Amino acid sequence: MSEKNIAKTYDPKQVEDRLYAEWMEKGYFHAEIDKEKTPFTIVIPPPNITGQLHMGHALDETLQDILIRWKRMQGYCTLWLPGTDHASIATEAKIVEAMAKEGITKEDIGREKFLERAWEWKRHYGGRIVEQLKKLGCSCDWQRERFTMDEGLSRAVIEVFVRLYKKGLIHRGERIINWCPKCNTSISDAEVEYEEKAGHFWHIKYPVKDSDEFVVVATTRPETMLGDTAVAVHPEDERYKHLIGKTVVLPLMNREIPVIADEYVEKDFGTGVVKITPAHDPNDFELGLRHNLPQIRVMNDDATMNELAGKYQGMDRYEARKQIVKDLEELGLLLKVEDHTHNVGTCYRCATVIEPLISKQWFVKMKPLAEPAIEVVKNGTIKFVPERFSKIYFNWMENIQDWCISRQLWWGHRIPAYYCQECGYMMVENEMPDVCPKCGSSRIEQDPDTLDTWFSSALWPFSTLGWPDETEDLKYFYPTDVLVTGYDIIFFWVARMIFSALEHTGKEPFKYVFIHGIVRDALGRKMSKSLGNGIDPLEIIDKYGTDALRFALTIGTSPGNDLRFSEEKAESSRNFANKIWNASRFVLMNFDDNLDFSKVDPNKFTTSDKWILSRVNNLTREVTENMEKFELGIALQKIYEFIWEEFCDWYIELVKPRLYDKDDETRLEAQYVLNYVLGTAMKLLHPYMPFITEEIYRHLVVDDESIMISKWPVYREDYNFPEEEKKMSLIMDAIKSIRNIRAEMNVPHSRKAKAIFVAPGGSEQDILKEGTVFFERLASCSEVVIQPDKSGIPSNAVAAILAGVEIFLPLEDLIDIEKEIERLEKELSNLQKELDRVNSKLANEGFVSKAPQKVVEEEKKKKEKYQEMYDKVVERLNGLKNKN
Repeated sequence: MSEKNIAKTYDPKQVEDRLYAEWMEKGYFHAEIDKEKTPFTIVIPPPNITGQLHMGHALDETLQDILIRWKRMQGYCTLWLPGTDHASIATEAKIVEAMAKEGITKEDIGREKFLERAWEWKRHYGGRIVEQLKKLGCSCDWQRERFTMDEGLSRAVIEVFVRLYKKGLIHRGERIINWCPKCNTSISDAEVEYEEKAGHFWHIKYPVKDSDEFVVVATTRPETMLGDTAVAVHPEDERYKHLIGKTVVLPLMNREIPVIADEYVEKDFGTGVVKITPAHDPNDFELGLRHNLPQIRVMNDDATMNELAGKYQGMDRYEARKQIVKDLEELGLLLKVEDHTHNVGTCYRCATVIEPLISKQWFVKMKPLAEPAIEVVKNGTIKFVPERFSKIYFNWMENIQDWCISRQLWWGHRIPAYYCQECGYMMVENEMPDVCPKCGSSRIEQDPDTLDTWFSSALWPFSTLGWPDETEDLKYFYPTDVLVTGYDIIFFWVARMIFSALEHTGKEPFKYVFIHGIVRDALGRKMSKSLGNGIDPLEIIDKYGTDALRFALTIGTSPGNDLRFSEEKAESSRNFANKIWNASRFVLMNFDDNLDFSKVDPNKFTTSDKWILSRVNNLTREVTENMEKFELGIALQKIYEFIWEEFCDWYIELVKPRLYDKDDETRLEAQYVLNYVLGTAMKLLHPYMPFITEEIYRHLVVDDESIMISKWPVYREDYNFPEEEKKMSLIMDAIKSIRNIRAEMNVPHSRKAKAIFVAPGGSEQDILKEGTVFFERLASCSEVVIQPDKSGIPSNAVAAILAGVEIFLPLEDLIDIEKEIERLEKELSNLQKELDRVNSKLANEGFVSKAPQKVVEEEKKKKEKYQEMYDKVVERLNGLKNKN
């Protein structure tokens, strides 16, 4: 029921934590299976346990919460499933860093003790970001919160690995992988970020054995030449046909390597001769397999040179590069050095330059998994919003390489492969076998590697609901409905969820992939530590409130596009919250006690009542349509404009006389319309600004105990009043026109003026007569005259033209013409003095030549400004004198 004891000002700190605790206590976020309702499910992109809420999270989670709150109000059984990711590389790096401060390493304490520390880290930091998500107002089902290394999810990971292995889709072998020397683990292709860096092409002579000839190869990585096992030429390259089958002497190593022919070599690129290093380059690796070349790896895991690098053993790769170049130069084998800018792969976690290395790893065969995943997007079973992002998806999936899934880490899901220490037999099982099935030995050890973090998060939409068991949750809530994520992890995560879900559940993991952009600063730059332009969302919440942050992040956004954020935007959003609060407070303060809206007579609705009811009715339809198309920013813009302009600035002003007059026979109807429209607007705004809308809604005359469980507004044909909308549009346009004239002429609000409306048509005259009371109150009209022609209108009247209507305001009603002419002539005289002064300065050759350029430019700008002002005053004076 309505309460008048609403606080004078809105203080988010006094409201947000209290309301959130109430929502939690009443279980509004929790989803119970209800076969009478249609389910609507979103799984949260699980933030890392090392994480702290940043603007990217704030945007991502706000958009999800908007969709969930909206669907909950529409009557769906909504599940927003939350959780966190173990983030193996990032978390292990943090723990190792913390241990280093104690002077100990992983190896010092061993695997078991390290994992104890990791779980303690998870207990200590894992809940931090969850609490921050709650601060953001996220209405997740916290009773179903999951973690990627929960017992159930871990069981799903092992089950998937074993199934894929037994199906022949997982294998172990030596391949070229991306190796991060700092994280000390392999990383997948998707985890490599490319940066343009300045480098060089070193042109090196390789002498042909028993000959005065040599071939020239060009390389950007001279340190890898120590592992060369051949040089290759195109089989049809006439320059080198005579060398095919011969050998060259590898400089510095004095090892003979063959000259081979392969169509992989481009005749017209460079010298047409390519060094082949199968252990250090993916293309060379494939070529090496074709020609049965040996694989010589000359680097250690930490990117230092190993014993196969000869005298360069122990050197860092870049130190070795410098020494190798120097040695080649001294031997006369360095032909030339060219500057060369090229893309260099770096680790997405630590930005270290990755090293392609040959390594024994576990791989998933991707082609068979990718094909059905491509088809479900092509046939529209899964839709990308916006659709253009499906191109990124197709490009990656259609050119997909086998996925390296093993990581040389301790924190994560350990690979369920076991090796017999006696006979070497390998087993892939859900649980460690007691004895080797081949030789009966009990000396069995598990593979030391862990799985790529994305291997477990790829299962997130169904593992979190109980798979591989056929749980009731899985049957009811799966497939999920929408995945909300940024475009930067389409291939990291989105693609992997799609092919994993199709392979293991036979169903798509979600129906829509709603892509948003990244949050940039006010200048459009990406937020980063190096630029120091990051904005902490928690600080914004503390200063302006959660609703202001959510509003600022959503207003004006469109699917797939980046957005700019600034503190000024948050301040503007808070001003909007204050505007709503003040308007609501005015409404409530003008409500009677124990209002009984059952006595409302719709026949007593005035034109302005019908107009605002029709406007909020149309708004409801438009906002719902926008939200169904994921146009959340457009929907919010419409709600904002309706509340600020139509409801606050117009309807409240229009309705005030009826509220103030206790004898007005339409007063109850006015109160009903205020309550209905404000309540509807709060419902439409609630998904975006949950706290202030709940606080206001509880003060209105409503039946629901919470806006969260109220019904989403629907379009009502009985509140469709197009004629009244047209009428009010004319009245409002007339008021705006009169206000504009007064503002241009600096007429104070207290000075009333007569308004003459010329309307030849009878319908316009009727509308204007109905609007007379509004013209007098809202346009400061002392008198309103409505006539069919221009007879009797003073020649000096100021005019405004509308469709079918002309408005005339007698000039003498607006200003004292003689005094205004006198004032303007004084202003003209002052401006002339300023112009004379600045012209004198600029005509002074000494000033122009000796003064700093900046000072001279400022004087020129002053001249332009004064001249413009002078011309306008002259124009105004001439107009007044002519009319006088």
